[in-house]
Formats: sequence, C-alpha cells, structure tokens
Amino acid sequence: MDLLVVGGSGFLGLEITRQARRADHCVAATFHSGVPAVADVDWRNLDIRHRDDVTALVLAARPDVIVNAAYRQSDWATTAEGGMHVALAAAVAGARLVHVSSDAVFSGTTARYDETHVPDPATPYGAAKAAAETAIKGITPTAVIARTSLIIGDGDSPHERHVHALAAGAVTGALFTDDVRCPVHVTDLASALLELAASPYSGIHHVAGKDAISRYELGVLIARRDGLDQATLPTGLRASTGLPGPIDVRLDSTNTQARLNTRLRGAREFLAPTPTSTRSSRATTSSVRCRPRP
Repeated sequence: MDLLVVGGSGFLGLEITRQARRADHCVAATFHSGVPAVADVDWRNLDIRHRDDVTALVLAARPDVIVNAAYRQSDWATTAEGGMHVALAAAVAGARLVHVSSDAVFSGTTARYDETHVPDPATPYGAAKAAAETAIKGITPTAVIARTSLIIGDGDSPHERHVHALAAGAVTGALFTDDVRCPVHVTDLASALLELAASPYSGIHHVAGKDAISRYELGVLIARRDGLDQATLPTGLRASTGLPGPIDVRLDSTNTQARLNTRLRGAREFLAPTPTSTRSSRATTSSVRCRPRP
C-alpha cells in the first residue's frame, strides 16, 4: 500500500516508516524541522496547523492510508486542530486514516479503561486529544483511532533518556510510585498500527502494553536493562505534588489484541535484560520502486 506518515520524523513516526519500508510499502512521511536519515522515504515538510497545506500535500501524495503520529503535547493547534485537518484531507482524498491518540483522554477515576469508556480528560493535552477524536469520528467514520500509553524503545525514547539523566544526577525530579500507566514498546505499537491500517476495522482501539506499572517501576526496569544503579533513582508520590492530570490510567487492550497478530508485550517482558540487543527497528530497508509522486 502507499502510506503517508504524518509526524514521520518523530519517535513513533520513524519506527512506522522503517517497518513500512521493510514490508515494501511505498512511504511518504512528513517532518517539521529536519529530514531524518531514513532511506527510500519521500520526505515532505509539513505543519499540520495549516489546513490548506495538509490538503495539498495529501492530494499530491495520493496515499491509500494516512497514519497521523504527529505530536506536540502543549499545542492545541497541532493536537486538536491538526488532527482535524488531517481527517478532512483524508476524507477529500478518499484515504484510510489511522490516528494515534492517548490515554490522556481519561481522568484516571476508573479502575481500567476499555474502548467503550467515554473520554473525561483532566488536562489541556487530554482535552485536545479528545477533541481530535470527536472531530475524526464525525469526518471519517471509517478511521481507526488508536489510543496508546507511554512509548518505550531500546534506549532512545524520552522516558528512557529521563531515567538515565536522573540516575546520573543530571536533572532533578522523581519517579512517582503512584503514577501508573501501561507502557508499550515502539516496535509493537508501530506494527499494530500498520496491521490496523490494512484491516477492515474502524473506531476506537486501545493499543498499549499488558503490564500496568508505576513510573518508578518503569524506571527500575530501564535501569536494570541498561546496567544503571537503581538505588540512584529518586522516588516520590505524585498525589502529594499537586501536579495536574490523572495519576492512574490503565488502558485495557484486550479487545484490540484479539484482532491483532502483533503481540502487545508488557514492560516487564520487553525491558527484561537480554545478552544481545535486538533493535530490529534499525534494520536496513529494502529498495522498491514506488509510483512517481508530484
């Protein structure tokens, strides 16, 4: 299939482009500031806050599928309005849309959230994500809206870098023992999104890891895998800080997992120390001939 990855230069977007190329899909992807060093991808500069630019690019690229992985947490125009712009362009071009959403749409007042739960965001970012979901469902009812949680990699995610910085004393802060999420590995998430893109499914899907763990336990798992001294990791209670936002949000991905061949591993599994690194996301892509694009 011909694929357009919006936000292709981001952490998740890069993994989607790599996997799509290894599967011999023709891939166009967008960047905001710099072109990533990923071969055989048609890189396009795009700011999704500008609706006309989004529509023009989609009509020029003519993708079968658009995956929107664009991310800027503090920006309503990118998260809410940008998501709407991509949905409008997908509708105009007749492209299938897979939109990446977040567990931030929930307040954490429910023990566990499946796809039937109605968003009740407690932060501006969560509200922006929920607004985008609502717009997308109205504009492109056949779209997949994939909610996920903390995205972890093989040392290169923001969460992993933060743990290393805390262990080295390079930054201040704490890993909260009461702040719970369901982390997912970036390779599992990207694979699941591509699988959903090629599927007949639509609507809300939860695509998160099977383990619900605290930020502190996540930090300990990262430290053990990477040979850091976990005793150097500072701890704390988020409830005592007064920081806005949900504390305990557990996505239930059971229904989505039943539809997938991709196995959504838990953090205790994908962060377990191994004798050798298996960073498959860095594999070399093959070269295929895609149809010419304007």
